[in-house]
Amino acid sequence: MAKDFLALNQYTKEELDALLALARDLKAKQKAGVGHPLLTGKSVALIFEKSSTRTRISFEVGVYQLGGQPLFISSGTSQMGRGEPIKDTARTISRYCDGVMIRTYGQEIVEEFAKFASVPIINGLTDLFHPCQVMADLQTVIEHKGGYAGLKFAWVGDGNNMANTWIEAAAIFGFDLALACPQGYEPDRQVWEWAQAKAPGRITITEDPEEAVRDADVLNTDVWASMGQEAEQKQREIAFQGYCLDDELVGLAKPDCIVMHCLPAHRGEEIAESVIEGPRSVVWDEAENRLHIQKAIMATLMG
Repeated sequence: MAKDFLALNQYTKEELDALLALARDLKAKQKAGVGHPLLTGKSVALIFEKSSTRTRISFEVGVYQLGGQPLFISSGTSQMGRGEPIKDTARTISRYCDGVMIRTYGQEIVEEFAKFASVPIINGLTDLFHPCQVMADLQTVIEHKGGYAGLKFAWVGDGNNMANTWIEAAAIFGFDLALACPQGYEPDRQVWEWAQAKAPGRITITEDPEEAVRDADVLNTDVWASMGQEAEQKQREIAFQGYCLDDELVGLAKPDCIVMHCLPAHRGEEIAESVIEGPRSVVWDEAENRLHIQKAIMATLMG
């Protein structure tokens, strides 16, 4: 298994399945009040260049539940914010801590950090990938559907870091994925080409949301303008008209479909209030599972 957790493409299906199985076990232990101090005496640095609710809380609580010490570091109040080279920070923190989680902008930042660090590095989110979130989503699918094999997954909206990571997941795990993205907002080309070579025919992209969601088992979306794209909000609102997961669009999927959103959600934009609060929504289970899958990742890499 790779030293770091930077993207799903570092791992085999069997390795990722093992992480999902461990996450289910750790979740069961936590619900039963059974201790699982797999990181006793260890410290994990949590570096944030982007603001966060779920990532920060789930990682801090996760390290604590594993018996370790979480250390929150805001780049704006550290030497990173004053221009210290990434490689210097990585080599220094490696002398203090047993692992690092980074939530930042460029994928190249976490990759450089991992190159110079001697401890495991976890990608808590970049503009290119969000692997912890998609693994939590898959854990949620398994809980509600009994597995992922044979299901049709649909993505509606921006071809962002979540869409890129779903493309990787579909290619690795071998399920069908249909993405609906407006022209000019498609997923990363290199990610798409890698996935097509690995799993030809499994993944399709269309500009028609109805085509993507028809007969789908799992529906997924995200905000139209992610962090750092706020200046494009008005432009994106125009481009994404018709890409809202509303009752009409959800009605084209299978009657027992589930609806997911990584949060935060802009109700009335990419998802309707009636859908996110409706009976098909598993959004809160999905949010909770960030805690459990991240504990599995940390326990595997650092335990």
